[in-house]
Amino acid sequence: MQAPEAETSPRAVRKILEVLYRTYNRREYVHPDPVEFLYAYDGLRDREIAAFVASALAYGRVAQVLKSVSFVLERMNPSPYIFLARTPHDRIHDAFRGFRHRFTTGGDLAGMLCGLKSVVRRHGSLGGCFLPGLSDDHETVLPALRDFAAALARAPGCGYGSLLSSPEKGSALKRLNLFLRWMVRRDEVDPGGWDAVPRAKLIVPLDTHMHRISLALRLTERRQADIRAALEVTAGFRRFSPEDPVKYDFALTRLGIHPGADPETFLSCLKGKKIPRGAKNTPTTHSPRLLSRRAR
Repeated sequence: MQAPEAETSPRAVRKILEVLYRTYNRREYVHPDPVEFLYAYDGLRDREIAAFVASALAYGRVAQVLKSVSFVLERMNPSPYIFLARTPHDRIHDAFRGFRHRFTTGGDLAGMLCGLKSVVRRHGSLGGCFLPGLSDDHETVLPALRDFAAALARAPGCGYGSLLSSPEKGSALKRLNLFLRWMVRRDEVDPGGWDAVPRAKLIVPLDTHMHRISLALRLTERRQADIRAALEVTAGFRRFSPEDPVKYDFALTRLGIHPGADPETFLSCLKGKKIPRGAKNTPTTHSPRLLSRRAR
């Protein structure tokens, strides 16, 4: 279905986005989302490894994603960091032999974990590998993300298969940017921890769902959900939230997932139709009507 063109003013769009954010960017709306696995880890080195695993496997049906992430983390508990530090490469491969998540094999997963093990051993943590590539002169995290992905790819013992996207191929890097959103932002949903990385430099984790909404918002005119589109969309959201352009990502992904969160009504609002009565009132009480089918 082709996305409708947005006719709503930027001010009105920001108002709609803020209503959506205040309504759905809460812990009670997290499930089913793989970010929920991160809440079990107070230690930053554990959390960043769990986040990388969860984001790398965040493709396909959500039920299968949750099942696969749970399977992997259970075998690494109680500490993913200690598991990688103390487990030799061959035993990592043994631990996940027979694992399958769509077209990701146990060998792909074990190769990724061996790569993470090597990077953490060299840099002390995943954050210790990422931060040196970040500069105040960079508008976004993309240059640092390129260096980070390159360091992961050349780590001894690695073999990621499809689990590590290549920035050089022009993809939107959705899963890597999702990992960064979880690790950098800190609110009711995103647990954060990488406080040295400015939220303002984050890039929207662009998938087909977010791309369709971004077309409706006229944040991009690119018909391909690639890295150029992701940067354009991020620049567009920066107009509404300069210090936190990825702020609305989680709330927008709730559309079509939770009862009452209907993407068609949201897109109708973006076309300039009247916002249903109640959306201007207390967001936590009334604003789900903005997104429900019965509001039409």
